[in-house]
This record gives sequence, C-alpha cells and structure tokens, in this order.
Amino acid sequence: MDPKHIEQFSRRGFVQRFGTAMAGVSLSGIFPGDKVFAAPASALADYTNPLKPRKAHFPTKAKACIYLYMYGGPSQMDLFDYKPELAKHHGKTIDIEMRRRSIRKEKILGPVREFKRRGQSGLWCSDAFPNTARHMDKMAVIKSLYMDSFAHGSANIQMNSGRVLQGHPALGAWIAHGLGSANKNLPSFVVMLDPRGGPIPGAANWTSGYMPAAYQGTVLRSSGNPILDLASRSVRTHKMQGERIDAINALNGMHIRSREGYSELAARIASYDLAYQLQSTAPEALDVSSESGKTKAMYGLYDKKVDHSIAISPAHFGRQCLVARRLVERGVRFVQLYSGGGHQQQNWDAHNGVDENLKIHCPEVDKPIAGLLGDLEQRGMLEETLVIWGGEFGRQPVFQGKNGGRDHNPKGFTYWMAGAGVKAGTDYGETDELGHEAVVNRHHIRDLHATILHLMGLDHEKLTYHYGGLNQRLTGVIPAAPIAPVIA
Repeated sequence: MDPKHIEQFSRRGFVQRFGTAMAGVSLSGIFPGDKVFAAPASALADYTNPLKPRKAHFPTKAKACIYLYMYGGPSQMDLFDYKPELAKHHGKTIDIEMRRRSIRKEKILGPVREFKRRGQSGLWCSDAFPNTARHMDKMAVIKSLYMDSFAHGSANIQMNSGRVLQGHPALGAWIAHGLGSANKNLPSFVVMLDPRGGPIPGAANWTSGYMPAAYQGTVLRSSGNPILDLASRSVRTHKMQGERIDAINALNGMHIRSREGYSELAARIASYDLAYQLQSTAPEALDVSSESGKTKAMYGLYDKKVDHSIAISPAHFGRQCLVARRLVERGVRFVQLYSGGGHQQQNWDAHNGVDENLKIHCPEVDKPIAGLLGDLEQRGMLEETLVIWGGEFGRQPVFQGKNGGRDHNPKGFTYWMAGAGVKAGTDYGETDELGHEAVVNRHHIRDLHATILHLMGLDHEKLTYHYGGLNQRLTGVIPAAPIAPVIA
C-alpha cells in the first residue's frame, strides 16, 4: 500500500486492513480473540509467538513452580542437615578446604540451633524454623548437592542458569521456552526481590540469554505499582490506548516480516501488548485486600520484625508468598522469590556470625513459607504446584572470624522440594560427618535442574535451543539425570 493512503484509514480500520497480513506474526496465543492478530496462519507463527502454550514432553502433575531463593547461602548444618559429630567436636582444629585448593587449619563450629525429628517422616529440622517444621512430611530433602563456585556472583548464575558465566537463560526462561504461557495477561516468569536489594549479579539471574527476550523474568514489586512506569500518564482512555498499541504492533509486524530471527522485535510487540494488559491484570493479581484476615495471618502479614536493625517484618516475604499463590492461580508458570539482599548479614551470607544471621532471616521467612505450603494444600493447589527452597550454596562447618561466622561452601549443601510429583517425607543423600562435603548419593546441581524440569513435564535432554552451532540445554553437555528417589 502507498504510505500516502494510510492516513485515509482510522486506526482501527488500518489495523483491520492489515490484520490478515500480520497473522504470521500474531501473538494470538497471548491475547484475546478480538485483537488484530487473532488468527496466525503462517509458518512463522510459532517463532513470533514464543509464549504460545505448548504441551509438556510427558504427563505431569505440576502446572507451576514457586522457587524460594535464600540469597547468600543458608547454613545447612544449622537448619536441615543434622550433624551430631559436628557438635561433639566443637572447637577442635582440623585441616579443611576453605576455598578451591586452599587447605587451612580451622576450628570446628558446632550447630548453633537445636534439632528435632519432625512429623511421621522423622525428617530433621532445627528450631530456627518452628513453623516450617510442621510441614516436613510434605518435603523431599536433598542433602548431597554440590556445585562449582565459591563466589556469590558465579554461584548465583550457575544455580539459576546452569553455567558459571553470564549470558545463558535462567531456569524460568527455560520453562517458558518449554511450556509457553498459560495466561493471556500475565508474564510466564515472574521475579520478586528483597527490599534490601537483589542478588549479585542482578538481572543476569532471570535473563532469557540467547533465547527470545519474551522469556526473561518480569520483576514485580509486591506493593505500590507492580511495574515501574506501567500506569499511563496521558489522558487517553484504556480503549484508545489499546487502539494505539494495535496500530504500533501492526507496523512492527510489517517490519519483522523481513527480519526473521530477530527476537527483540517480537519481544517488543509482546511487551507493548503485555504492558497494556498488565495495567489492569497486575494490580488485581497483587491486590491481597480480598484475602481473608485468617489467610493474611497465616502468611505472617500482621507479624512484627525481630529486634534487629537489619531485619524486616515477615509481612514482606509473606505478602510475596501470598502473591505467588495468586499468580500461579492465574496461570503464571514460574515465580521466583528472593529472601535477602545487600551484603553479608543483610542476606543469608553468614560471615559475621551464623547465629545472628539465622535470628535475622529465619523469622522473616519461616511463617510465610509455612503459610504458603498450608494454603496451597488446603486449596488443593499443592498437588499441581512445585515448591523449591534453597540458595546458591551452603556454609562451612568451621569458625570464620571471632563472631562465629561460616564461610561459603559449594561442596555440600541442602535443597528441599514439595508439592507436585515430589515424593513427600524423603530424606535423600548425605554430607560427611561434619556437613562439609557431599559423600553419599552426590548430585551436581545439573541433576537438580534435570529434576525440576522433569517434575514440570520436560525432558532436560529434549528441551533445547539452537545457538552458537549447538543445541543448548539448561543442563549443558555433561550428562545429567533427574534424582529419581525424590520423584513420586
């Protein structure tokens, strides 16, 4: 069409005129049928609609995943990995690897919390988590994980993307790639951060990497405007704004037809429409005012913070857990919540005193986590929601500094999972008698990733994305396998 003739049409007429031509770059899998791109017909439809819902590789119970990420590295031997020998040898000097190939003489620091067996399963949990302890029968606790990095930055990247270098897609992006979006009006992958800051190295932890930009995590704030600059400041009505976006996307669609493979264009089209939808859907999803007082209390929304200058109220993480439940109810595939921000005692990085660190952070998350598990169960949602808890690594069994701190330890640490497809009440794997290194049923975190994908109905070997001449996988090229004993 001659560009001079475009002005003869109204915005809606222009969109309708070009609707058929734009079908090949439709985002109809995301947006309602009355939108211009409602009927994709070309071979490019799947490419230009990266969030189109897709079937799992095999039947599975899980429809969504909530990942509770304790940034900084929680101390496994003070929370879930009970080591009586650690207490017995408290104060004894031993040779131990504190950093890669750095062997030093250090004094053993015994557990700083009391342990008990919990529930019918008899799984160990310390008194640091009195509320979470009531839900141990729901969990599969994996005590023999290890990974490759002693440093927060590369460890966070590896835990989230499977690699120690930046630029690879995060776990949530892989799930979006494998399953698409189950919701027309909300992101597939959502991230919520601690008010004290985000994890090192920031957005690289929820990036889409070399995959379409539509797969990246969307950071939502749990109060106020869920996304900064989302609300329109113009006098245009919501309908007028929708017509404007339709027209912009039609032009973008014309542009993208000659630029196959340039995912940023498709992501920009998606971002315009998704932002339009989010103006109404995100505030509703994050608005917990309709929840009962009993439900809010279950998540700790009325609880006060402990008496420490760095601590925050359980209400913050509790609100995030409640919002996470509301998001998965509405079809969001993957929600990642971060506890801890800033540096050292502001997160779970207990260099300056593990007892103080646990007194700060455990009360911030204990009741919210228990509330989430209990609420999911009572609503019948736990059977179809995978819940994961852990951080980037664990801690050392020896003193660091004069205040009873513990240093980083990627050689042996604990994760637990609950919900869809998980073999509840399972105690799996062992670290050595001091909790320093995984020794029985050792699993690299690539096996953890393979397990998570399996529970979401995805085969880690079949879930690939071609880039750099290689069919890339979350688990990489080194053989990996799901941890079968924790799968029901």
